[in-house]
Amino acid sequence: MTDGFVAARIGKPHGLRGEVTVQVHTDDPEGRFVVGESFATDPAERGPLRLRSVRVHQGIYLLGFEGHTDRDAAEALRGTRLLVDEDGQGDEDEGWREEDLVGFEVVLPDGSPVGTVSALHVRPVQDLLEVRTERGEVLIPFVEELVPDIDEDARRVVVDPPAGLLELGEE
Repeated sequence: MTDGFVAARIGKPHGLRGEVTVQVHTDDPEGRFVVGESFATDPAERGPLRLRSVRVHQGIYLLGFEGHTDRDAAEALRGTRLLVDEDGQGDEDEGWREEDLVGFEVVLPDGSPVGTVSALHVRPVQDLLEVRTERGEVLIPFVEELVPDIDEDARRVVVDPPAGLLELGEE
């Protein structure tokens, strides 16, 4: 993969004029997705891509790129990652990327094992940490109150969930 921070991953085409849906991976989409902005891509041969349109429809970002003006051209971009170089992304410590967390051990504050991080769901209002436990998958709101510590060196995430949260996914 090209060096850089993944700002978004292109999903399916939307409509007939080359717009695509994107899965947002930045905490500042309004600042990143600006008409005229250019993005390096992964895979590199699909870019660079320059934004020609940006809009939000039912909470989903829809982006259009110069030179990609129909549904077929938009479909060819599916799965492409939009990259922001490290210098242009601001404070990287403000957010976590899914690929940084998947596989981390998840424990309670007392060190008791909970499970393993299996995904990070980026949502407009609040991200969710998906944890694989012995009894199934559990979603934990990814906020400092419930996820007070992440130790990258130890590959460990500490969660402090309210009573009953870890049992919600069990049935």
